[in-house]
Amino acid sequence: MRPTHADPRRETREHRRLEEQARGDRNWRHFGPYLSDRQWGTVREDYSPMGTAWDYLPHDHARSRAYRWGEDGIGGICDQHGRLCFSLGLWNERDPILKERYFGLTNEEGNHGEDVKELYYYLDATPTFSYLKMLYKYPQGEYPYAKLVEENRRRPLGEKEYELLDTGLFDHDRYFDVFLEYAKAGPDDLLVEVTAHNRGPEAAPLHLLLQLWFRNTWAWRPGGAKPELDLLRDGVVRAQHPGLGEYLTYFDGAPQLLFTDNETNPVRLFGMEDRGGHWKDAFHEAIVGGRTQALRSERRGTKAAAHLRAEVPAGGLVQFRARLTPDLHYAPFEDHGAIFASRRKEADDFYASLAEGVSDPELRRVQRQSLAGLLWSQQLYHFDVAEWQDGDPLHPPPPPGRKKGRNAEWRHLNNDDVLSMPDKWEYPWFAAWDLAFHMLPMALVDPEQAKHQLVLLTREWYMHPNGQLPAYEWAYSDVNPPVHAWATWRVFQIDRKQRGGDGDLAFLERVFHKLLLNFTWWVNRKDTEGRNIFQGGFLGLDNIGVFDRSKPLPTGGSLSQSDGTSWMAMYSLNLLRIALELALHNRVYEDIATKFFEHFLHIAEAMTNIASEGIGLWDEQDQFYYDVLDTPDHQRITMRLRSMVGLIPLFAVETIEPEMLERLPGFRGRLEWFLNYRPDLANLVSRWNDHGRGERRLLSLLRGSRMKRLLRRMLAETEFLSPYGIRALSRQHLEQPYVFSAQGHRVEVKYLPGESDSRVFGGNSNWRGPIWMPVNYLLIESLQKFHHYYGEDFLVECPTGSGQMCTLQQIAEELSDRLIRLFLPDQNGVRPYARDDGRFATDPHFKDHLLFYEYFHGEHGRGVGASHQTGWTALVAKLIHGRRPGLTPHR
Repeated sequence: MRPTHADPRRETREHRRLEEQARGDRNWRHFGPYLSDRQWGTVREDYSPMGTAWDYLPHDHARSRAYRWGEDGIGGICDQHGRLCFSLGLWNERDPILKERYFGLTNEEGNHGEDVKELYYYLDATPTFSYLKMLYKYPQGEYPYAKLVEENRRRPLGEKEYELLDTGLFDHDRYFDVFLEYAKAGPDDLLVEVTAHNRGPEAAPLHLLLQLWFRNTWAWRPGGAKPELDLLRDGVVRAQHPGLGEYLTYFDGAPQLLFTDNETNPVRLFGMEDRGGHWKDAFHEAIVGGRTQALRSERRGTKAAAHLRAEVPAGGLVQFRARLTPDLHYAPFEDHGAIFASRRKEADDFYASLAEGVSDPELRRVQRQSLAGLLWSQQLYHFDVAEWQDGDPLHPPPPPGRKKGRNAEWRHLNNDDVLSMPDKWEYPWFAAWDLAFHMLPMALVDPEQAKHQLVLLTREWYMHPNGQLPAYEWAYSDVNPPVHAWATWRVFQIDRKQRGGDGDLAFLERVFHKLLLNFTWWVNRKDTEGRNIFQGGFLGLDNIGVFDRSKPLPTGGSLSQSDGTSWMAMYSLNLLRIALELALHNRVYEDIATKFFEHFLHIAEAMTNIASEGIGLWDEQDQFYYDVLDTPDHQRITMRLRSMVGLIPLFAVETIEPEMLERLPGFRGRLEWFLNYRPDLANLVSRWNDHGRGERRLLSLLRGSRMKRLLRRMLAETEFLSPYGIRALSRQHLEQPYVFSAQGHRVEVKYLPGESDSRVFGGNSNWRGPIWMPVNYLLIESLQKFHHYYGEDFLVECPTGSGQMCTLQQIAEELSDRLIRLFLPDQNGVRPYARDDGRFATDPHFKDHLLFYEYFHGEHGRGVGASHQTGWTALVAKLIHGRRPGLTPHR
């Protein structure tokens, strides 16, 4: 069903391209920013005996080793299957390495785990990639590879990370701002423009390389067809590939054209005898090392580069242009300026239509750059687990333990798809629950792609035959929160609002059927005792608990998880709501809706009375939800750690309108039977009579009085409420750490608003105090749903102790404002997320380029963790989109 775009404002040229894509008329997504920011150090490139991925293929090997499953580069693009790749290379005549990819620390090198140590920004993108723009800040001094490793290794967990800006390399503005832009003249006709500005006080040399190469697909098994690049004529490289056909790349300005092969250098890496050959690292050898014999003299190969050297004056710039196209052009750059001007304007028009009603230019900037980062973070993810385990015929077999080691039970997983990544450097692999959150802001700009991604993760080559969704490549069997149904329903709603009519029911039904399998997997695997109380494991919240919840408990026994059980209650309601929508068009789904209605009620009952023993997850004394530890000697211990785990019950909320019940008599009859004949369960359903419309039903784990008590804690600035959102752990634990002692085990958990102080889950993630965008977003949506039921007369004090009474909608808006303010300049020009360096407030070449971090400091909002997390942090774009017109956050 093609979108109709019921909203007349959505009729820009970019929207028409999206319609052409949806109809299958033209494949505008054939080429895109699908190249990873990091392929080295990943699980899929790891063939080590012990699964030490970071050590097996480190950054130092990356320039010399042909990758097996993907490619990486700076600001790179490729086709949808990663066969023909294009990216930027740089050298400043001081670095020891040609800059072809981003450098960062491995998990063991960083005092808080892996971390990219570069400055780059994704500034603009349209969903068809008709226009792309990014910025890389390249120092003019020698890049301090060793110093970054040594200093970060030296620093203890309690100290901040040592960043590139801390080295002094950017002092006195001795760096280049290298802008890389792409504009499409057609789906396969890409224009490239590199503009390098010398921000320093003196002239400085710069080598620019525009690199074109084929991913190595021929060296792994006999008979692999080998593509070829060759020099067609001066300034023109021809690419011939058996699957892609023929492309021509035109380079402007008479650059030097270099050729080599995308092959592993066995001499450098393994000390083998040099028997001749041309390797992946030849451009580094020729330009940095002066060894031009490394290049292929016959001007052909599988990797090529156009090389331009310039002496860039102080305050000056140099430009380099190229065009990748299947067409023959006699004047390839004649329309270059006009095409770029058109695509930039069309991008402006597209985002103006999205931001209509948003007058604040800073809000528009935040929204546009967050969505740009989201679109740039789509990456080809290619991985066949069975092939990876078995090895390749032309290479030594993997160690025998491979088939019983990491991801051994996922041999069916065979991916060759463009997917949304959490962060293409720090997390260059899909994560199931991250991707679900990504798809809400994605649906604002490209609902077809959002739906496609949600469908993809439920397909047979992703979902396990037992119904489990893969978590992430380090451990596909880990368990992420079950938010796929929630994301599916919300994307359906966003898409329906844009297209009009009944919405894409085929999409909704398609995902729903697969999620029935996943729900059954949850019930069978994570409620092992059949009590409707769920364990789940770490559930994406890494170090939030007293124990590492992904491993067996050191005390023995099991943990009845408030969050695991609440996620399942939410999952039940999400599937109930989808089933009701489908039942409006096919009555068969009424029975399925009834099943999830009843399942929700049983979970709600169990949370208040585990196994009918009078013990629940709600603690009346503290007015909070806690996990309960069941020990081997049959004790039940309430874990009085106040964290996001105890707020997640708020997520399980749904309202059923009287009009819906009128249209579904079968479901209404079953619901009324429950309310009449199961009074113990009927108490869990709130009813409110709207005169003239009938009774609206509220399904929630909390009735109004209990919710007010829970919100009293959540909205206390001494506990969860920070100036920039809801913390993941109560601030009370700063002065009063939670201490658990049992059976010889003693564990202490304290409030940590910034980086983690432990190596649990690698140490690069912390849920013990910071602000996390995805759970804050779910809290906001839940408050809005509760407001829809309770209305304007239901008031809660916000902040707690302030004497200011607010509706739940007002509280939702206040939380949204606080999150948005992370990215807005205050009266001194300081954006809270970037508060630690004055350049981000005053320097015109820094202050308007935004980064979207993984999480944020619980006190002052500083960005922490992965710095290009325009996966779920792009939810800020959805928050801005949902604001009332004219409403501007106070700063």
